[in-house]
Amino acid sequence: QVQLVESGGGLLQAGGSLRLSCAASGSILRINAMGWYRQAPGKQRELVATITRDGSTNYADSVKGRFTISRDNAINTVYLQSNSLKLEDTAVYYCNAAILKIGSTWFEYYWGQGTQVTVSS
Repeated sequence: QVQLVESGGGLLQAGGSLRLSCAASGSILRINAMGWYRQAPGKQRELVATITRDGSTNYADSVKGRFTISRDNAINTVYLQSNSLKLEDTAVYYCNAAILKIGSTWFEYYWGQGTQVTVSS
């Protein structure tokens, strides 16, 4: 089995910073792309940032210059450093990863359970 577990969410004031972590565990042979998505109340889940195995990144326009995605392949973990947080960043943040399980021949996408980030004025 494969599991993604996020941590680092919380309540903070606008302008603050937060670092989210997501650790993948289980019968993992290889992880390709990893990413962060978010879903605000009443809205669809949207992409925040993605990172390839070799470190190439992609960001939503709304977070460019404020958020930084990174990963540590040795421990199967992806991070999201979020700075200059705004009220509109309030959402449940989910991590996602393309994982090749031991014994499998294709990559599957897995999701974490989500972590709440609430930004107050």
